Amino acid sequence: MNLKDTSPEAQRVQVEIYRRMTTAEKARRIFDAYNTGRVLAMARLRERYPMASEKKIRQMWAQEHLGKELFQQIYEEMPDG
Repeated sequence: MNLKDTSPEAQRVQVEIYRRMTTAEKARRIFDAYNTGRVLAMARLRERYPMASEKKIRQMWAQEHLGKELFQQIYEEMPDG
């Protein structure tokens, strides 16, 4: 892994930190990063569509996240989708 904005020494330190983490700690970091991305994406949708309901915002996020085809398959099967 070669990050252009990170020095080789900083990369070595980062890799060592990741190596010392338990699987649960790594999973928690991944979940937290995913959740942060979801929150930011939904905030962007709320800003873009201020009159949309929370349900509509969640649906728009899901469609962006899943893609149109998978979104339709899932939401067509849901009651009150």
